Order: sequence, then C-alpha cells, then structure tokens
Amino acid sequence: MSFRFTALNSLFEREDVKFEGPAKIKAIFNENVFTLETAREYLNEDAYKNLIASVKGGKKIDRTVANQIANGLKAWAESKGVTHFSHWFQPLSGITAEKHDSFFTIKSDGTAIEEFDGAALVQQEPDASSFPNGGLRTTFEARGYTAWDSSSPAFIMEIGQGKTLCIPTIFIAYTGESLDYKAPLLKALDVLNKSAVDVCNYFDRNITKVSATLGWEQEYFIIDETLAFARPDITQCGRTVFGALSAKGQQLEDHYFGSIPDRIYTFMRDFETEAYKLGIPLRTRHNEVAPGQYECAPMFEEVSIAVDHNTLLMDVMERVANRHQLKVLFHEKPFAGINGSGKHNNWSLCTDTGVNLLAPGKTPKTNLMFLTFFVNAIKAVNDYADLLRASIASAGNDYRLGANEAPPAIISVFIGENLTKVLEDVEKRVGDKFDEQDEAILKLDIHKNIPELLLDNTDRNRTSPFAFTGNKFEFRAVGSSANCANAMTILNTIMSETLKQFKTEVDGLIEKDEKKEIAILQVLQKYIKESKKVLFEGDGYSEAWHHEAAKRGLPNVPKTPLALDAMVTDKAKKMFENNNVFTHSELEARHEIELEKYIKKIQIEARVMGDLVLNHIIPIAIQYQNELLTNINGLKAIGLPETSYTAQLEILNKVSNHLQHVYTNVDELVKARKIANKIEDTRTKAIAYDSQVKEMYFDKLRYHVDKLEQLVGNNNWTLPKYRELLFHK
Repeated sequence: MSFRFTALNSLFEREDVKFEGPAKIKAIFNENVFTLETAREYLNEDAYKNLIASVKGGKKIDRTVANQIANGLKAWAESKGVTHFSHWFQPLSGITAEKHDSFFTIKSDGTAIEEFDGAALVQQEPDASSFPNGGLRTTFEARGYTAWDSSSPAFIMEIGQGKTLCIPTIFIAYTGESLDYKAPLLKALDVLNKSAVDVCNYFDRNITKVSATLGWEQEYFIIDETLAFARPDITQCGRTVFGALSAKGQQLEDHYFGSIPDRIYTFMRDFETEAYKLGIPLRTRHNEVAPGQYECAPMFEEVSIAVDHNTLLMDVMERVANRHQLKVLFHEKPFAGINGSGKHNNWSLCTDTGVNLLAPGKTPKTNLMFLTFFVNAIKAVNDYADLLRASIASAGNDYRLGANEAPPAIISVFIGENLTKVLEDVEKRVGDKFDEQDEAILKLDIHKNIPELLLDNTDRNRTSPFAFTGNKFEFRAVGSSANCANAMTILNTIMSETLKQFKTEVDGLIEKDEKKEIAILQVLQKYIKESKKVLFEGDGYSEAWHHEAAKRGLPNVPKTPLALDAMVTDKAKKMFENNNVFTHSELEARHEIELEKYIKKIQIEARVMGDLVLNHIIPIAIQYQNELLTNINGLKAIGLPETSYTAQLEILNKVSNHLQHVYTNVDELVKARKIANKIEDTRTKAIAYDSQVKEMYFDKLRYHVDKLEQLVGNNNWTLPKYRELLFHK
C-alpha cells in the first residue's frame, strides 16, 4: 500500500483530540506575560519607575537598575515553574530565534544556585555569521549581540512540559549594523513619532506622542499532518509544486464564512488559548474563501507589539497544530488554482490624546488634521511605491500577487467615491473655509425591525494593494509568511519622510506671512495634484488597469529579483539615511539577503520537482503503462479486434506523450539550475533562477505532471491529491 493510502487510512481511523478551553478569556489573558501590573508586584519602586519610563517614555533603562528588574523577572518566572531564559529575536531568516540558558550556575566554591543578573537580561552574544547578514559578517568575524527591547514585555513560552522565560530583543552585528527585523522597525517608529508630532502641533499643542498602530489579518491553510508527510513538496517547500485541480474548488463560494469543521475548530480554540496566555488579543476566526483556508485577526496594537505578537502566534500555531496532528501552511500559494494567503496590514496613527489621525469623522472635508495625514499617506505611497513593492517581495508572494483575489504588483491607493470627491473639492478650494457636510445615512426599507445603517466614507476594494477602509489604510499585498516588520518599517519611514517635507513646505509659507490654515491647504492641494496617478478605484485584476497604470507611469514589477532593486537606489538610500533607519551598508546587505533567499527557495523547489519526477511520477507512469500494455496484449492474445482496446491505446499514447515531456523538461530543468548555480553575481543569479529556471520550466513541467495525475489510475498515484489535502479533515 502506498504512503498516500496509508495516510488516508490513518486519517479515517484517527480519534479527535479533546480540548477544554477557559470559561472566560479574561481569566487567562496575559497569564504568561510580565505586564506592568505584574512588574508592580515583583519590582521595587526604583526598578518599577525605570521600567515605566522606558516602556511609556522611551528612555533607556539604567544598567544599575537592570539587576533589580532581572531579579524580579526571575522570581516571577520561577513562581511559574520556569528554569531557563532566552533572548528571543527575529533574524532576517524570516523566523524567530532563541537560545535557552538555565538560571542554574555553580559558584567558585562549588555552591549550586539559581541566578539571573542584569547583564544576562540586557545583552547576549549569538553568532552573527550564522544568520543571514548579507556579507556584514564572515565566519571569522562572528560576534553579534542581542539587546533587550524593554518596550515589548517578557513572556513565558510553554513548549511541551517545559517553560522558558523569553526576553524580546533586537539583534545587531559587532560593528553596529542591524541584523534583524525589529531594530530598524523601532527606529522607523521613533522617527515617525517625531515627524507626526511636529505636524500635529499645527492643530493641537497638547499632542506629545503619535503611535503607529497595526491590526494584522493572518490567513493560513490547514491540512492533515499525515497527508502532508506524504507530500515531499509540502514538507520541503511549504507548497505543492504539482497537483491537478479537484473537480470542486472554491467556485461555489461555500467555504467562506461557512461552518468551521470540528477538528479545525478544536485546533483554533487551542491555539487561541495559548495566544491569550501570551497577551495576543485575538478577536476574529473564520473560514476563508478557499477550501482548507482560514483566518484569524487581533485587536489593534502599537506596531512593534503587534509585530511581536504575529511572529509569536505563527510559532504557537505550528506547535499547537502538532498536538492535533495537523499541518499549518503559511505559504502564500500552497495550492494552484485557488486563493493564496495574505497578511493584510491595517495601519493607522493615534495620538496620546486619543485621536485617530486617519478617522475622517462626520465631515472629512472640514477635518483639516485628518486631511493632512490622509493626503500625506497617499503622497508617501505615490512617491515610494517601488519601496512598498520591494517590502512585500518574496518567492512565495510572486505566486500570489495578481491571482485569485490577491492584489496586483502595481501599487495603487483606493480611497472610495466619497473621499475622492472630498479631495477634488479640497484641490479646487480657494481660502480656508468649507461647507459643512451632513453625515451619510443609508436607510434600508426592508422591515420595521431593521435599523438605519450608517454608510462608511469608503466602500471596500479587494483588488487594491493599499486601500483606505474607514479609519485606516489596509496594505493587502503583504504575504502570509512574511514578518510584518518589513512592510511596517518601509511604510512608517516613508510617512515620516513625507511629513518632514510637508512641514518644511508649510513652515516656508508661514514664514512668508501666509496664514497657517491657508499654508496647510496650499501644500495639501499641491500633494493631491502630484499624487493623482496613484489613486485608482476600479478592478485591479483587469488588463485595462495594467495598460492604464503603464500610461500613468506607475511601476509594475511582478518579479522579486527586479522589485528588490528599489531598496538600493540613491533615492532610497538618501531617504533611509535621512531618517536614520538604515545605513547604506545595511540596505546593501538586506538587498543581498533577500536575493539569496529568493535563489535558495526557487532552487529548493526545482530540486524537489526533480526528485518527485524521477522517484515518484516517472515510476508511477511507467507502472501504469505496463498495466495498459498487459491489458492490450491480453486482449490481442484472445483474438479481439483492435477496436476493442482503442481506448487503452489512446490512454497509453497520452501517458507516453506526457511522460516523455516530463522527462525532457526535468532534464532541461536540472541543466538550467546547474548553469544558474555557476553565476557569481547574486542579482544576476536570482534573475537567472527566475527567468531560466522557474519561468522556463516550472509551469511546463507541472502541466504534464498534472495531466498524468488525471490519466493514471487512482490506485497507482502515490501523492495525496488536492481533493484529499483540501477536503479531508
């Protein structure tokens, strides 16, 4: 019996995992987090005040107080059965990293004690040359540092029966360059805060802090673990490199918001419980559009915390899935022909006075502070669309963008009919006075029990990569496996740069004795005119939009190797340097790292294709050929005419034809990969892997393999099929 049928039998015989969740979420929320409330219990007054000043005021923690905080952390952790601690960080490999050390140590006199001091809390030393570094570190220059990020609370990770105290940190090289996603994000948020406060003070001098907020929506697929193990492509690539579409896919649209299968529902409740213990404020769960696809989303948080929570949740989901003998797929396009998965980044700006700067209010046309930040956000996207595209570029996302409800690679902004009219009115306005605008109310005369429905200022456009959705912008193009920090670092930095430019221009007009409100409106009018080309309200999937975008001069770079070029232009280097987010060497290194990741992922996929073809597909096809030949020869032997086995001959001919194409293409694929491997320049190599390996052979090879899957007898086929992967739970 093939592994496929063994896996299917195992699935049918499996007993469901039992799970008892909490009666109330609030009873377990933050249970494993060293919150400020917990800190108040375990720290003395001096240490607590230092921690508060760091978390809320952004001040550095005095190293003399670090010992006191470390002792409090250790006491709290030990009260929960923790024996080890770890600096938890987010290297450029795209996953989280941790090295566990015990509190246990032995003194010089042989005394065994439990100890955790300030030095161990504040700083650790991982090997920087073993993580992606883009040439910043070599094997003989290995030193790197993790440094405590006190703005993100420490937490306890439960793994099996063990517990580890995790200290969120940044990761930098010995020479100071950032080697992670977190350090530049913190810099971007800091500079945005300063730029935004400066502009806010035109309207309210009481505003002293502006925080970027993020609400991510995590899409993912869930399949049975045993079926996943029977697919070498899923276990090694995170996606199916081959697979014929099942008769039923998502065409009936019956999975979206449908009833959640029992086994998946239990898994969801289990990972949500673990998430709540870690302070991750999950709010939403539902079926997504594609069969086997789901989504979860939290409440909004400050960006840096939201990023930590998303990366932490992905780890938690994979661990919990193991308990339920399930496999989570975060790949952007694990299955052909149905929706891929994204991680929509809902972004806004909030002041310390409680104002959402992107909330239009009832009369957006007269809300000058809203208009200021709204228009500046559009201008930032217009001016740096290529950088936003680069921020979401990856091998996985290339399969998704522009296909099955994913936005296109063309970065545009959707704002809706009402706000489009508002900007048109602002652009034409003379003076600083506007007519009042009534709140829009949509009345549905359906039944007396149906209340009046308030109409939002915008509709929703699922085809737009960057859409305004009421009181926030939704960056829909971010891939499901991505670290949100990359896109958020770029977005917040370009917003900071645009706000700086805006303030300079407004101040220049004020210095010429222009009234402040008039000066603001004049600059906004200028920005609206300059940014019109990036505004698009229609169908982003249409061919017409691609032609229109080209006329407008909007960049359309569908392939990662070329999209990444935007990171290292003179314009990008100047902008990042001006905001102290990336140095030139850091940008060059990250460009190199992303190219290398692209090469390696396509290389792995090509090798997996070769392995599957040579060790699965060809033997299966030959076996089926032999069965057909045996049948044909048997019918010949008993004297039946050829007309009695015409069907078998036709099937044999088709199988043989596709088999020959499979062999020829995989042979050429291997040769192309070996030629690409000899290229030394990383960018040229990445382009070669894209154009000469992936584009030249992946689809052709898949076409013939998928045809064989449809022709070869079901009992012969050893790889689990789409209908089994997507529908068998």
